[in-house]
Order: sequence, then structure tokens, then C-alpha cells
Amino acid sequence: MEPCSCDTFVALPPATVANRIIFGKNSDRLCDEVQEVVYFPAAVHDNLRKHLKCTYIEIDQVPEAYAVVLSRPAWLWGAEMGGNEHGVCIGNEAVWGREEVSDEEALLGMDLVRLGLERADTAEKALNVIVDLLEKYGQGGNCSEGSMEFSYHNSFLIADRNEAWILETAGKYWAAEKVEEGVRNISNQLSVTTKIDREHPHMRNYAKQKGWWDGKKEFDFAAAYSYLDTAKMMTSSGRYCEGYKLLNKHKGNITFETMMEILRDKPSGINMEGEFLTTASMVSVLPQDSNLPCIHFFTGTPDPERSVFKPFIFVPNISQLLDTSSPTFELEDPVKKKSRIKIRPDRRHPLYQKHQWALEVINNDKENAKTMLDDMRKLEKGLFKEMESILQNKYINVDEVVNLFSRCAKDEIRIYESNINS
Repeated sequence: MEPCSCDTFVALPPATVANRIIFGKNSDRLCDEVQEVVYFPAAVHDNLRKHLKCTYIEIDQVPEAYAVVLSRPAWLWGAEMGGNEHGVCIGNEAVWGREEVSDEEALLGMDLVRLGLERADTAEKALNVIVDLLEKYGQGGNCSEGSMEFSYHNSFLIADRNEAWILETAGKYWAAEKVEEGVRNISNQLSVTTKIDREHPHMRNYAKQKGWWDGKKEFDFAAAYSYLDTAKMMTSSGRYCEGYKLLNKHKGNITFETMMEILRDKPSGINMEGEFLTTASMVSVLPQDSNLPCIHFFTGTPDPERSVFKPFIFVPNISQLLDTSSPTFELEDPVKKKSRIKIRPDRRHPLYQKHQWALEVINNDKENAKTMLDDMRKLEKGLFKEMESILQNKYINVDEVVNLFSRCAKDEIRIYESNINS
């Protein structure tokens, strides 16, 4: 199955305002899949003989893991998108091409997202982590919980305070493009063409052996490893092209609010509806001034148009984000059983449950729906003003920020409850 899903964006100065890098992603997944927002503190691992259990396989442990905040399908170990304490952000996309996709269980692209965040303090180091793990363990396995088989290769957009990298893969082969200014986006297609800044050492030879490249004309990764006509890539009606148009429309004035508007855009297909829909969204502000904090906004709920972007800032002593953490089933979880029984437990977290109840109001009570949506936008605008003040004044009240995301989630739940009960 090759559904069209997910869009990831980055904007760098001079396309942005106030010397900030802005990262954004819509995670488009099966419509009934729950996505949670979770925090994992930094950790030191003394016993390196003990392996790390990812979604399907175990891999070698490393001495240190950085603190991360993740938006992830609640059934798996990895993540669709997230950020770490050093201001690195990663989002991945499903891609297909000439190289066959492996159904054999290995590392999921979503596992590689989390591993890159936990093990790297810059974007390029995260790229190194991902390609090293790809070479050692491979990528593969079902990317969907339950009975549907859904496997793919992966592309990644990796950003930090200074630059971004586009990393695109086909099996173990890969090519990467460095982005130092302007705008860039990825969707469900290979998009690295002739500007290749790093690559798998055997990637060109493999393409030549397979007959995908004649070895004479300029090498084009997307043209060789997929069926794309890259000459028409920027003029098609697909979401990759539509996303690029939206970025360029605002070029020079892009803020985190602009990125949220792009993620909420339904006519372009970026805010997806249907069997595959936007199940969660993320926007991050990565100031180039290292004295300023990075701010990561997450919805943790479907459809950003009817969700609240809630801010998260890395500070000491953050508690687990209970209102966006799904129930755990430990050894009883079907994903952890070797038989992989095709059942799906109820993984809805508290915010998700209230958000779904609120959908009934939106669909059936127009007056209450307007009040509720107005209250959500009012809450969000207040949060944006609060975050902009932190960035402008270069001051953080750590006592207030430590529970910032959790406080915002509770405020959002209160809005839903007040309108559900009215």
C-alpha cells in the first residue's frame, strides 16, 4: 500500500523573521490511530551489554541519551517527529521507488527519528547516527498496528539552530542535501536530485548496476531511485509542489504562526482528511541565538484546524506529560508479542478522548462549535504572545515553564468539557 501522507517543512533566514529557523510537520496516518506526545529525560547507560529494544528489534546501547520530546503513534517505540534538548528536530516521510521495500522486521523509520534525536546534538550528527544504523540494522517491518500491512522506505528532514539536512533513503542506500538558507519541504516522494552533499559510498554504482543510471549524464538521485520525472517535480499538482508554493508565498516573513497556517491548509491537501488524515502536528522555533530557548509546539490530536498548538520548552525537572500519554500495556501489548496478534487495544489518552467528544459538538451543534473554536483560538493566541515575549525578552521563568505543556493541555481539556456539558 502506498498512501499519500505526511509533509515536513523547514524555513531558514532570510525566509524567516528574527533569525529563527522554523520547522513544521503534519503526521498523516490511519484515521483511527492515536498519537501521543511524550517526554523522555536524558539518561546515562553504564551497562552497554544490555541492548536497546526498539519497536521490533534490539540494537546496541550507547553511553548517553539526550532528553527528547516526541509525537508518536502510541503503539510503537519510535516517533513521527520530535525535538531534543540541543535544538535538533526530525520528521520523517514514507517514500517508495525502484528499490523493493522489505517486510522483514528491522528498524522503522520512526525508530530512526527517535534514535537520531537521542544520540545527536546537531543536525548533521543526527544524519550520521541514522545512516550508520541504517547500514548496520537496515529498515523494514510493518509501520501500521493491526491487520493492515504498510511498509516503506524513509526520507528525513533534520534541522537545528544553524542548518537543515534532507536525507532520503532507498533500502540501505541514501543521499543527503544540506540546506543553509531559504525554504525546503519533503513529502511522499524522493526530492534530492542533483544537489547531493553527502551519499552512501556505493549508491551511484548500485544505480548503475541496476540500469537506473547510465554513468554518463549528471546523476539525479530521485530520477535514478524512483519513477519521477524530476523536471516536472515542481510543476505538478501534488502535495510536495503545493507545500513548496505555500512556503514561497510567505518567504521573507515566515514565523511559527505562518508555519501553523500552512499545516492547517486543507485546499492544498497538507491538512489531510479521509482514511489517512493529519493525526498530529508539530511546529518548532529554533533561534540562531543560542541564548534563546527552542520552543516546540505540538497538538497531540487530529486535524490542526480544530486543535491547539501547545508549547514545550526544555528545562530541568519536567514531569511526564500525563494528559497526552497513552495507556501502557507492558508485556500484554500485542506489538510486544511474537505472534503479533492483529488486535488493537484502546490507546486513547485523556486529551485525545476529550478532543474526539468535542468533534461531536462540532458536527452537531454549530453554535456551541463556534464558541468552542473561538475559545481554542483565544487560548492559542495567548500562548503565542507568551512565547514571543520569552523570545523577545530573553527570559524564562523556569518554575512556570516546567509544566507549560501540561498546563496548556489541561486548559484545552477544560474548553472541551465546558462545551460538551453545556
